[in-house]
Amino acid sequence: MIIREANVTDAEGIARVHVDCWRTTYKDIVPEVFLNKLSYENRTQLWIQNISNETNYVFVAELDGKIVGFTDGGKEKSGEYPGYMADITTLYILEEFQGIGMGRQLLQQVFLKLKENNMTSALVWVLEDNPSKYFYEAMGAKVIENQKDITIGGKQLNLIGYGWGNI
Repeated sequence: MIIREANVTDAEGIARVHVDCWRTTYKDIVPEVFLNKLSYENRTQLWIQNISNETNYVFVAELDGKIVGFTDGGKEKSGEYPGYMADITTLYILEEFQGIGMGRQLLQQVFLKLKENNMTSALVWVLEDNPSKYFYEAMGAKVIENQKDITIGGKQLNLIGYGWGNI
């Protein structure tokens, strides 16, 4: 397994992981109609933009030349949480590769990049019903807010904010 910084040519592979992970992780949380409408093409365009943004740090996990996981993060932009300098925007790993330490390695890489850019604290938002929230707890994150509403596919859901005071 290789963990490396992403480049624009990785956008399609990242998009595939992104859509596939949404469809497996959120299948009983987010409305099926919404999940079925997710598009590899649209997500590829999104990831071209994300990777091209110099203030966004994207890393991929590659196995046998195939992207099987990714993460990204950057400066926290809302200003609502002054104690937190950075935001971990995504961390997705294909279901068959979860539980083998890949998430930990991806998160550590993005943390290193954030620290290189003088960001020493971070937060991440996770759907309350997402069992992956326990991963962030195991990685030392503490709940900073447990009630933030979001609507996805017409369904009202709750986000939990986790934070690391010192990454």
